[in-house]
Amino acid sequence: MSDKKYKLPLGFMASGVHCGIKKNDNKDLALIVSDIPAQAAGVYTKNIVKGHSLKWTMKHLEGNRIKAITINSGNANACVGTAGDDDAEFIADYTAKLVGCDKNEVLLGSTGVIGHRLPIGNIKTGINKAYEQLSADGASNAAIAIMTTDTFKKEISVDINLSGKTVTIYGMAKGSGMIHPDMATLIVVFLTDASISNSMLQKALSCAVNKSFNRVSIDGDTSECDMVLMLANGKAENPAIEQENDNFRIFTGALEKAATYLAKLIAKDGEGATKMVEIRVINAPNENTAHVIANSISKSLLVKTAIFGQDANWGRIMNAMGYSGASFNPETVDIWLGDLQVCKDGTGLDFDEEKAVAILSKDEILITVDLKMGTASDTMWTCDLSYDYVKINSSYRS
Repeated sequence: MSDKKYKLPLGFMASGVHCGIKKNDNKDLALIVSDIPAQAAGVYTKNIVKGHSLKWTMKHLEGNRIKAITINSGNANACVGTAGDDDAEFIADYTAKLVGCDKNEVLLGSTGVIGHRLPIGNIKTGINKAYEQLSADGASNAAIAIMTTDTFKKEISVDINLSGKTVTIYGMAKGSGMIHPDMATLIVVFLTDASISNSMLQKALSCAVNKSFNRVSIDGDTSECDMVLMLANGKAENPAIEQENDNFRIFTGALEKAATYLAKLIAKDGEGATKMVEIRVINAPNENTAHVIANSISKSLLVKTAIFGQDANWGRIMNAMGYSGASFNPETVDIWLGDLQVCKDGTGLDFDEEKAVAILSKDEILITVDLKMGTASDTMWTCDLSYDYVKINSSYRS
Protein backbone atom coordinates (compact mmCIF):
# COMPACT_ATOMS: atom_id res chain seq x y z
CA MET A 1 0.00 0.00 0.00
CA SER A 2 1.38 3.43 -0.95
CA ASP A 3 2.16 5.88 1.87
CA LYS A 4 1.82 8.86 -0.45
CA LYS A 5 -0.05 11.81 1.06
CA TYR A 6 -2.66 13.28 -1.24
CA LYS A 7 -3.64 16.92 -1.21
CA LEU A 8 -7.12 17.87 -0.07
CA PRO A 9 -8.72 20.96 -1.62
CA LEU A 10 -8.88 24.16 0.42
CA GLY A 11 -11.39 24.08 3.24
CA PHE A 12 -11.68 20.30 3.58
CA MET A 13 -10.56 17.99 6.38
CA ALA A 14 -10.86 14.22 6.67
CA SER A 15 -10.08 11.33 8.98
CA GLY A 16 -10.38 7.56 9.14
CA VAL A 17 -10.52 5.48 12.34
CA HIS A 18 -11.19 2.01 13.69
CA CYS A 19 -14.30 1.78 15.85
CA GLY A 20 -14.86 -1.97 16.08
CA ILE A 21 -17.19 -2.68 13.16
CA LYS A 22 -14.57 -4.85 11.46
CA LYS A 23 -13.36 -7.92 13.32
CA ASN A 24 -9.72 -6.96 12.80
CA ASP A 25 -8.16 -3.62 13.74
CA ASN A 26 -8.58 -2.09 10.30
CA LYS A 27 -10.08 1.37 9.97
CA ASP A 28 -13.84 1.25 9.40
CA LEU A 29 -15.23 4.78 9.70
CA ALA A 30 -14.41 7.86 7.62
CA LEU A 31 -15.42 11.47 8.20
CA ILE A 32 -15.10 14.28 5.66
CA VAL A 33 -15.91 17.89 6.58
CA SER A 34 -15.96 21.15 4.64
CA ASP A 35 -15.31 24.46 6.41
CA ILE A 36 -18.41 25.84 4.77
CA PRO A 37 -21.49 24.14 3.30
CA ALA A 38 -20.68 22.95 -0.22
CA GLN A 39 -22.52 22.32 -3.45
CA ALA A 40 -23.19 18.61 -3.83
CA ALA A 41 -23.82 16.16 -6.66
CA GLY A 42 -24.37 12.43 -6.74
CA VAL A 43 -24.79 9.36 -8.94
CA TYR A 44 -26.36 6.26 -7.42
CA THR A 45 -26.91 2.55 -7.95
CA LYS A 46 -29.82 1.53 -10.15
CA ASN A 47 -30.35 -1.56 -8.04
CA ILE A 48 -33.99 -1.42 -6.89
CA VAL A 49 -32.85 -2.52 -3.43
CA LYS A 50 -31.17 0.46 -1.74
CA GLY A 51 -29.46 0.74 1.61
CA HIS A 52 -30.88 2.97 4.34
CA SER A 53 -27.83 5.25 4.45
CA LEU A 54 -27.94 5.63 0.67
CA LYS A 55 -31.63 6.53 0.80
CA TRP A 56 -30.80 9.21 3.37
CA THR A 57 -28.13 10.62 1.05
CA MET A 58 -30.39 10.57 -2.01
CA LYS A 59 -33.12 12.38 -0.08
CA HIS A 60 -30.96 15.06 1.50
CA LEU A 61 -28.48 15.84 -1.27
CA GLU A 62 -31.19 17.41 -3.41
CA GLY A 63 -31.53 21.15 -2.71
CA ASN A 64 -29.11 21.19 0.25
CA ARG A 65 -25.59 22.44 0.64
CA ILE A 66 -23.54 19.79 2.41
CA LYS A 67 -21.09 20.17 5.31
CA ALA A 68 -20.04 16.57 6.07
CA ILE A 69 -19.99 12.98 4.86
CA THR A 70 -19.82 9.98 7.22
CA ILE A 71 -19.04 6.56 5.75
CA ASN A 72 -18.71 3.25 7.55
CA SER A 73 -17.36 -0.05 6.20
CA GLY A 74 -17.59 -3.65 7.36
CA ASN A 75 -21.37 -3.65 7.83
CA ALA A 76 -23.77 -2.17 5.31
CA ASN A 77 -26.79 -0.33 6.65
CA ALA A 78 -29.12 -2.24 4.33
CA CYS A 79 -32.15 -4.52 4.53
CA VAL A 80 -32.77 -4.17 8.27
CA GLY A 81 -36.19 -2.51 8.17
CA THR A 82 -37.14 0.78 9.79
CA ALA A 83 -34.28 0.43 12.27
CA GLY A 84 -31.89 1.13 9.39
CA ASP A 85 -33.66 4.40 8.62
CA ASP A 86 -33.52 5.34 12.31
CA ASP A 87 -29.80 4.54 12.43
CA ALA A 88 -29.12 6.63 9.34
CA GLU A 89 -30.89 9.62 10.88
CA PHE A 90 -29.02 9.13 14.16
CA ILE A 91 -25.62 9.05 12.41
CA ALA A 92 -26.44 12.20 10.42
CA ASP A 93 -27.74 14.01 13.49
CA TYR A 94 -24.80 12.97 15.69
CA THR A 95 -22.30 14.04 13.03
CA ALA A 96 -24.14 17.35 12.55
CA LYS A 97 -23.96 18.21 16.24
CA LEU A 98 -20.17 17.74 16.24
CA VAL A 99 -19.41 19.66 13.04
CA GLY A 100 -21.97 22.39 13.70
CA CYS A 101 -24.62 22.02 11.04
CA ASP A 102 -28.12 20.69 10.43
CA LYS A 103 -28.51 16.92 10.00
CA ASN A 104 -29.84 17.59 6.49
CA GLU A 105 -26.35 18.86 5.61
CA VAL A 106 -24.78 15.47 6.32
CA LEU A 107 -24.52 12.71 3.70
CA LEU A 108 -23.95 9.05 4.53
CA GLY A 109 -22.32 6.00 3.02
CA SER A 110 -22.25 2.42 4.28
CA THR A 111 -20.67 -0.74 2.85
CA GLY A 112 -20.17 -4.33 3.90
CA VAL A 113 -22.37 -7.31 4.75
CA ILE A 114 -26.11 -6.60 4.39
CA GLY A 115 -28.95 -7.70 6.66
CA HIS A 116 -27.24 -6.94 9.97
CA ARG A 117 -28.06 -3.81 11.96
CA LEU A 118 -25.18 -1.40 12.47
CA PRO A 119 -23.47 -1.49 15.90
CA ILE A 120 -24.62 2.03 16.61
CA GLY A 121 -22.60 2.33 19.82
CA ASN A 122 -19.41 1.63 17.89
CA ILE A 123 -20.46 4.09 15.21
CA LYS A 124 -21.02 6.81 17.82
CA THR A 125 -17.59 6.17 19.32
CA GLY A 126 -16.08 6.20 15.85
CA ILE A 127 -17.64 9.52 14.90
CA ASN A 128 -16.27 11.11 18.07
CA LYS A 129 -12.80 9.71 17.38
CA ALA A 130 -12.93 10.71 13.70
CA TYR A 131 -14.00 14.25 14.60
CA GLU A 132 -11.07 14.60 17.01
CA GLN A 133 -8.66 13.41 14.31
CA LEU A 134 -9.93 15.61 11.46
CA SER A 135 -7.01 17.00 9.50
CA ALA A 136 -6.15 18.54 6.15
CA ASP A 137 -3.72 15.61 5.88
CA GLY A 138 -6.30 12.97 6.79
CA ALA A 139 -7.43 11.94 3.31
CA SER A 140 -5.43 8.71 3.13
CA ASN A 141 -6.81 7.48 6.46
CA ALA A 142 -10.34 8.14 5.19
CA ALA A 143 -9.58 6.30 1.93
CA ILE A 144 -8.43 3.29 3.95
CA ALA A 145 -11.46 3.40 6.24
CA ILE A 146 -13.98 2.99 3.42
CA MET A 147 -12.33 -0.19 2.04
CA THR A 148 -13.91 -3.65 2.31
CA THR A 149 -12.19 -6.41 0.29
CA ASP A 150 -9.91 -3.86 -1.39
CA THR A 151 -6.22 -4.70 -1.11
CA PHE A 152 -5.01 -1.10 -1.40
CA LYS A 153 -6.39 2.41 -1.01
CA LYS A 154 -7.40 4.34 -4.10
CA GLU A 155 -6.81 8.09 -4.23
CA ILE A 156 -5.88 10.88 -6.58
CA SER A 157 -5.37 14.64 -6.35
CA VAL A 158 -4.97 16.99 -9.32
CA ASP A 159 -4.57 20.75 -9.70
CA ILE A 160 -5.94 22.81 -12.56
CA ASN A 161 -5.91 26.50 -13.44
CA LEU A 162 -9.26 28.26 -13.82
CA SER A 163 -8.89 31.91 -14.82
CA GLY A 164 -5.66 32.27 -12.86
CA LYS A 165 -6.90 30.46 -9.75
CA THR A 166 -5.50 27.09 -8.69
CA VAL A 167 -8.30 24.58 -8.20
CA THR A 168 -7.79 21.13 -6.64
CA ILE A 169 -9.84 18.01 -7.31
CA TYR A 170 -9.37 15.13 -4.87
CA GLY A 171 -10.93 11.68 -5.19
CA MET A 172 -11.08 8.51 -3.10
CA ALA A 173 -12.69 5.22 -4.08
CA LYS A 174 -13.44 1.80 -2.67
CA GLY A 175 -14.41 -1.17 -4.74
CA SER A 176 -13.15 -4.64 -5.47
CA GLY A 177 -16.25 -6.77 -6.06
CA MET A 178 -19.97 -6.38 -6.87
CA ILE A 179 -18.98 -3.98 -9.63
CA HIS A 180 -20.70 -3.54 -12.97
CA PRO A 181 -21.85 -0.57 -15.11
CA ASP A 182 -25.14 1.33 -15.29
CA MET A 183 -24.66 3.08 -11.98
CA ALA A 184 -21.82 4.30 -9.79
CA THR A 185 -20.61 0.74 -9.13
CA LEU A 186 -18.80 1.47 -5.85
CA ILE A 187 -18.33 4.17 -3.22
CA VAL A 188 -16.43 7.22 -4.44
CA VAL A 189 -16.07 10.71 -3.00
CA PHE A 190 -14.72 13.66 -4.96
CA LEU A 191 -13.90 16.96 -3.27
CA THR A 192 -13.02 20.26 -4.91
CA ASP A 193 -12.52 23.87 -3.88
CA ALA A 194 -13.86 25.05 -7.24
CA SER A 195 -16.68 27.56 -7.36
CA ILE A 196 -19.33 25.90 -9.53
CA SER A 197 -23.12 25.88 -9.61
CA ASN A 198 -25.03 22.83 -8.48
CA SER A 199 -26.37 22.08 -11.96
CA MET A 200 -22.93 22.31 -13.57
CA LEU A 201 -21.39 20.17 -10.83
CA GLN A 202 -24.00 17.47 -11.39
CA LYS A 203 -23.48 17.61 -15.14
CA ALA A 204 -19.71 17.31 -14.79
CA LEU A 205 -19.96 14.41 -12.35
CA SER A 206 -22.52 12.47 -14.36
CA CYS A 207 -20.40 12.83 -17.50
CA ALA A 208 -17.23 11.72 -15.72
CA VAL A 209 -18.91 8.71 -14.09
CA ASN A 210 -20.36 7.54 -17.38
CA LYS A 211 -16.93 7.55 -19.02
CA SER A 212 -15.08 5.93 -16.13
CA PHE A 213 -16.83 3.99 -13.37
CA ASN A 214 -19.61 2.97 -15.73
CA ARG A 215 -16.92 1.35 -17.86
CA VAL A 216 -15.71 -1.05 -15.16
CA SER A 217 -16.98 -4.59 -14.66
CA ILE A 218 -15.53 -7.01 -12.12
CA ASP A 219 -18.22 -9.67 -11.73
CA GLY A 220 -21.51 -8.46 -13.25
CA ASP A 221 -23.00 -7.72 -9.81
CA THR A 222 -24.05 -4.38 -8.34
CA SER A 223 -24.64 -3.49 -4.72
CA GLU A 224 -27.54 -1.69 -3.04
CA CYS A 225 -25.20 0.88 -1.43
CA ASP A 226 -23.20 2.15 -4.42
CA MET A 227 -22.73 5.86 -5.03
CA VAL A 228 -20.40 8.55 -6.28
CA LEU A 229 -20.58 11.88 -4.44
CA MET A 230 -18.91 15.22 -5.10
CA LEU A 231 -18.67 18.34 -2.96
CA ALA A 232 -17.53 21.78 -4.19
CA ASN A 233 -17.04 24.50 -1.56
CA GLY A 234 -15.82 27.38 -3.74
CA LYS A 235 -12.82 28.20 -1.54
CA ALA A 236 -10.51 28.53 -4.58
CA GLU A 237 -12.45 31.69 -5.47
CA ASN A 238 -12.33 31.12 -9.21
CA PRO A 239 -15.04 32.84 -11.30
CA ALA A 240 -18.12 30.72 -10.65
CA ILE A 241 -18.76 28.10 -13.33
CA GLU A 242 -22.43 28.57 -14.19
CA GLN A 243 -22.47 27.51 -17.82
CA GLU A 244 -20.61 25.25 -20.24
CA ASN A 245 -17.69 27.61 -20.87
CA ASP A 246 -13.94 26.97 -21.20
CA ASN A 247 -13.52 26.66 -17.43
CA PHE A 248 -16.28 24.05 -17.31
CA ARG A 249 -14.57 22.03 -20.02
CA ILE A 250 -11.22 22.22 -18.21
CA PHE A 251 -12.87 21.21 -14.94
CA THR A 252 -14.82 18.34 -16.52
CA GLY A 253 -11.75 17.09 -18.37
CA ALA A 254 -9.71 16.97 -15.16
CA LEU A 255 -12.52 15.27 -13.27
CA GLU A 256 -12.89 12.65 -16.01
CA LYS A 257 -9.14 11.93 -15.94
CA ALA A 258 -9.22 11.56 -12.15
CA ALA A 259 -12.26 9.28 -12.33
CA THR A 260 -10.67 7.16 -15.07
CA TYR A 261 -7.52 6.75 -12.98
CA LEU A 262 -9.59 5.50 -10.02
CA ALA A 263 -11.71 3.28 -12.28
CA LYS A 264 -8.59 1.53 -13.57
CA LEU A 265 -7.43 0.95 -9.99
CA ILE A 266 -10.80 -0.65 -9.26
CA ALA A 267 -10.34 -3.04 -12.18
CA LYS A 268 -6.77 -3.78 -11.13
CA ASP A 269 -7.92 -4.58 -7.59
CA GLY A 270 -10.81 -6.84 -8.58
CA GLU A 271 -11.38 -9.56 -6.01
CA GLY A 272 -8.77 -12.25 -6.56
CA ALA A 273 -7.54 -10.55 -9.73
CA THR A 274 -4.07 -11.12 -11.11
CA LYS A 275 -4.48 -9.02 -14.26
CA MET A 276 -6.19 -5.79 -15.31
CA VAL A 277 -7.79 -6.02 -18.75
CA GLU A 278 -8.67 -3.15 -21.07
CA ILE A 279 -11.19 -3.98 -23.80
CA ARG A 280 -11.38 -1.62 -26.75
CA VAL A 281 -14.03 -1.96 -29.43
CA ILE A 282 -13.15 0.25 -32.40
CA ASN A 283 -14.62 1.19 -35.77
CA ALA A 284 -18.17 0.42 -34.67
CA PRO A 285 -21.22 1.87 -36.44
CA ASN A 286 -22.17 3.82 -33.27
CA GLU A 287 -21.11 4.22 -29.64
CA ASN A 288 -23.94 2.08 -28.30
CA THR A 289 -22.88 -0.91 -30.41
CA ALA A 290 -19.29 -0.50 -29.26
CA HIS A 291 -20.35 -0.29 -25.61
CA VAL A 292 -22.73 -3.25 -25.71
CA ILE A 293 -20.02 -5.47 -27.23
CA ALA A 294 -17.27 -4.29 -24.87
CA ASN A 295 -19.60 -4.73 -21.91
CA SER A 296 -20.48 -8.29 -22.93
CA ILE A 297 -16.84 -9.28 -23.31
CA SER A 298 -15.91 -7.70 -19.98
CA LYS A 299 -18.37 -9.79 -17.98
CA SER A 300 -17.88 -13.10 -19.80
CA LEU A 301 -16.73 -15.67 -17.25
CA LEU A 302 -15.17 -17.74 -20.02
CA VAL A 303 -13.14 -14.80 -21.31
CA LYS A 304 -12.03 -13.88 -17.78
CA THR A 305 -10.99 -17.43 -16.87
CA ALA A 306 -9.11 -17.83 -20.17
CA ILE A 307 -7.13 -14.69 -19.36
CA PHE A 308 -6.36 -16.03 -15.89
CA GLY A 309 -5.11 -19.28 -17.45
CA GLN A 310 -3.13 -17.39 -20.13
CA ASP A 311 -5.12 -19.22 -22.80
CA ALA A 312 -5.43 -17.27 -26.07
CA ASN A 313 -8.91 -18.67 -26.67
CA TRP A 314 -10.14 -15.74 -28.76
CA GLY A 315 -13.26 -17.71 -29.75
CA ARG A 316 -14.66 -16.88 -26.31
CA ILE A 317 -14.38 -13.19 -27.17
CA MET A 318 -16.25 -13.72 -30.42
CA ASN A 319 -18.85 -15.77 -28.57
CA ALA A 320 -19.46 -12.99 -26.03
CA MET A 321 -19.86 -10.53 -28.89
CA GLY A 322 -22.41 -12.81 -30.55
CA TYR A 323 -24.79 -12.96 -27.60
CA SER A 324 -24.35 -9.30 -26.63
CA GLY A 325 -27.46 -8.22 -28.51
CA ALA A 326 -25.49 -5.84 -30.72
CA SER A 327 -25.83 -5.95 -34.49
CA PHE A 328 -22.53 -6.49 -36.35
CA ASN A 329 -21.02 -8.54 -39.15
CA PRO A 330 -18.93 -11.41 -37.70
CA GLU A 331 -17.17 -11.81 -41.05
CA THR A 332 -15.44 -8.42 -40.76
CA VAL A 333 -14.21 -8.74 -37.15
CA ASP A 334 -10.51 -8.52 -36.30
CA ILE A 335 -9.30 -9.38 -32.76
CA TRP A 336 -5.96 -8.49 -31.20
CA LEU A 337 -4.35 -9.56 -27.93
CA GLY A 338 -1.91 -6.74 -27.26
CA ASP A 339 -0.04 -6.35 -30.55
CA LEU A 340 -0.75 -9.93 -31.64
CA GLN A 341 -3.58 -10.42 -34.13
CA VAL A 342 -5.41 -13.70 -33.52
CA CYS A 343 -8.47 -13.25 -35.75
CA LYS A 344 -8.93 -11.56 -39.14
CA ASP A 345 -12.29 -11.10 -40.87
CA GLY A 346 -13.90 -13.47 -38.39
CA THR A 347 -11.40 -16.25 -39.11
CA GLY A 348 -8.68 -17.58 -36.83
CA LEU A 349 -5.05 -16.98 -37.72
CA ASP A 350 -1.98 -19.12 -37.16
CA PHE A 351 -0.34 -17.08 -34.42
CA ASP A 352 2.66 -17.49 -32.13
CA GLU A 353 1.26 -19.28 -29.07
CA GLU A 354 4.34 -18.49 -26.98
CA LYS A 355 3.96 -14.79 -27.72
CA ALA A 356 0.28 -15.02 -26.82
CA VAL A 357 1.13 -16.59 -23.46
CA ALA A 358 3.73 -13.88 -22.83
CA ILE A 359 1.12 -11.19 -23.53
CA LEU A 360 -1.49 -12.82 -21.30
CA SER A 361 1.01 -13.24 -18.46
CA LYS A 362 1.40 -9.46 -18.08
CA ASP A 363 -0.24 -7.50 -15.26
CA GLU A 364 -2.11 -5.34 -17.77
CA ILE A 365 -3.60 -6.72 -20.99
CA LEU A 366 -5.20 -4.97 -23.94
CA ILE A 367 -7.87 -6.70 -26.06
CA THR A 368 -8.84 -4.85 -29.25
CA VAL A 369 -11.88 -5.73 -31.34
CA ASP A 370 -12.13 -4.02 -34.74
CA LEU A 371 -15.64 -4.19 -36.24
CA LYS A 372 -14.66 -2.27 -39.41
CA MET A 373 -18.19 -0.84 -39.65
CA GLY A 374 -17.71 2.83 -38.78
CA THR A 375 -15.72 5.22 -36.58
CA ALA A 376 -17.28 4.86 -33.10
CA SER A 377 -15.46 3.22 -30.20
CA ASP A 378 -15.76 2.38 -26.53
CA THR A 379 -13.54 1.03 -23.75
CA MET A 380 -14.21 -1.17 -20.73
CA TRP A 381 -11.90 -2.17 -17.88
CA THR A 382 -12.17 -5.52 -16.17
CA CYS A 383 -9.95 -8.22 -14.65
CA ASP A 384 -9.37 -11.95 -14.84
CA LEU A 385 -11.32 -14.45 -12.73
CA SER A 386 -9.13 -16.51 -10.44
CA TYR A 387 -9.57 -19.21 -7.80
CA ASP A 388 -9.27 -16.52 -5.13
CA TYR A 389 -12.48 -14.79 -6.29
CA VAL A 390 -14.43 -17.89 -5.25
CA LYS A 391 -12.51 -18.15 -1.98
CA ILE A 392 -13.16 -14.50 -1.08
CA ASN A 393 -16.86 -14.59 -1.88
CA SER A 394 -17.61 -18.04 -0.47
CA SER A 395 -16.56 -16.96 3.01
CA TYR A 396 -17.22 -13.19 2.98
CA ARG A 397 -19.13 -13.18 6.28
CA SER A 398 -16.64 -15.33 8.19
